[in-house]
Amino acid sequence: MMQNQLAEIPLSITKIRNNIWTIGIPSWLFGLGDRTVAAFADGYLTAIELAQLLMASFFFISWLYLKPEASFSSGSSELLAACESDALLPQHDVYLRRAQQRMTELQEHHLITQEYILPIPYICQIYHLLNLKHLETVHGFSLNNLKVVKIVNSEPTALGGKVRFQTVLESPYNVLRIWRQPIVEVELTLLTPYTVELNIPVYNDKRIVVIFNAIPLNNNEHKFFIDIYSNLGWPKLLIQPILHFAACLTLFEDLPYMQKLAERNLERVVKQGKVSNHESMWLFKRFADLYGNRLGNAQRALPSAEAA
Repeated sequence: MMQNQLAEIPLSITKIRNNIWTIGIPSWLFGLGDRTVAAFADGYLTAIELAQLLMASFFFISWLYLKPEASFSSGSSELLAACESDALLPQHDVYLRRAQQRMTELQEHHLITQEYILPIPYICQIYHLLNLKHLETVHGFSLNNLKVVKIVNSEPTALGGKVRFQTVLESPYNVLRIWRQPIVEVELTLLTPYTVELNIPVYNDKRIVVIFNAIPLNNNEHKFFIDIYSNLGWPKLLIQPILHFAACLTLFEDLPYMQKLAERNLERVVKQGKVSNHESMWLFKRFADLYGNRLGNAQRALPSAEAA
C-alpha cells in the first residue's frame, strides 16, 4: 500500500506541472490577443505597442518551451496507477495490459494526456463513446455538423470489436479540413471493456489516434483518460495546445448529454437486453453482449478475458 502511494508521488507532481502549463496556454493566448487588439484599435502601430507585442509573443513562446517533460508512456503509467488503486478486480489485469500494450505501440507519437474524475456512471461514458450518432448530435458544434454517411464494416474481436464508418465534412468552412480530407473512413474500436480507440485518417499515411480509458471508481463516478497520438510531423508546440483545447471542448459538450444518460439507468437497459439493433449502435451492442450481464457493484463484476 505504502509502496503504491510512494510510486504515485512522481506521477502526481508531473500531473500538477502539466495542468499548470496547460492552464497557462489560454492565459497567454488571451493576453497576446488582448495586446494585439489594443495595438491595432486606432489603425496604426506605435513603437511602444510593437515592443509590447514582441514581448508578449516572446513570453508565450517561452512558456510553450517550458512544457514539463513527459515520462515514458506517461498516459499508460497513470492509467495503471489509477487501476491499481483497487478500483478494479485482479482478473481485469489482462484488460489493463492490453490497453497499455496499445498505448506503448503508439508512444512514439504521443502528444497529449488529459485526466478527469467525472461524477457520472462508467456505463454512460462507454455508451457515449460507442454510439456513432453522438458525433452528429452531441458534437454538432465542435465537429461543425460532421455527418456519418454509412457503416462500412463491423468486425467482432475476442475482447470487443471494430467498426469502420464513413464521415463527411459538409461545410466548406469546417476547421477539421485542416486535418483531414472531406470524406474519410474512421475506425472505432472497443479494445477492452474500459478502452476505446478512435483512429482518424488525415492525409497520405498520416493519422490521429485517440485512446479513451474509462475506469469505474464506484457506481456513480469514473476516471476518464484522453490520450492523443499523431504522426502528422507538425511541431508539437503548435499542435499540442490545439489538441488540448479540442479535447476540453468536446468534454464540455459531453457533460450535459451524459448527465441525461445517467438519469436513464443504462445499466438496467443493458441487463434487460433492450439495446438498439441500429447499425450505429453495433459496437455498444457488442459491449452489452460480452459484458452487460455482469454490470453492477460499481462495475466490478465484468467477466474475465477467458470468458470474453
